Amino acid sequence: MSSNAVSYDQSTDSLYVKIRPGTSVRQRYDDARDVIIDLGADGEPVGYDIQFASKHADVIAEALTLLQNYSRLAA
Repeated sequence: MSSNAVSYDQSTDSLYVKIRPGTSVRQRYDDARDVIIDLGADGEPVGYDIQFASKHADVIAEALTLLQNYSRLAA
């Protein structure tokens, strides 16, 4: 897992998890979970921008699982 794969901004309680290399070509908003999912050209997530992160352990776990799975595949 890359050390810069996860970044947290305490002042806004937002967490960004970069799941895999690539550029976001579009985003999917999930207002109920306060998350913006950056999607790559293949339609798969490249990153999660989680707002109010301290309230969304479930979304953090989901993003970290994807990151872990991608890291295993890339190794």
